[in-house]
Formats: sequence, structure tokens, C-alpha cells
Amino acid sequence: MATRIDCDTCVVRGLHCHDCVVTILLGPPPELTIEDDEMRALSALAEGGLVPPLRLVEPVDGPDIASA
Repeated sequence: MATRIDCDTCVVRGLHCHDCVVTILLGPPPELTIEDDEMRALSALAEGGLVPPLRLVEPVDGPDIASA
């Protein structure tokens, strides 16, 4: 399974771009796909303190609340 990164939909875009592994390594791409093995490698580098972690936060739909 691949991870799709679309910086245009990231909720914290602008706030955390400076400290995101995608921006550090590649610059802010409009969309990027990272395979599982690549994601594991990036996570290992981040855990070792060599690069910042991925900061992608995707928006989610809130609960449907019926109005009274």
C-alpha cells in the first residue's frame, strides 16, 4: 500500500512545512506517492533524528449532527 501525500489538502500546511520531511527532502510537491518501504525508511531516519517526521494531517469529515 502506498501513502499519497497531497500538500494542498494538508490541514497544517504553512504551519509545519518547514519541519516536514517532504519539504526538507523534496520541496513542497503538489502531490506525492510514497510506497510502504520508502515510508519505513523515512520513519527510521526521523526516529534517528536525521530528518524531521512527516507532518501531513488530512482533514476528516465531522460527525453528522441532526439539528433539533
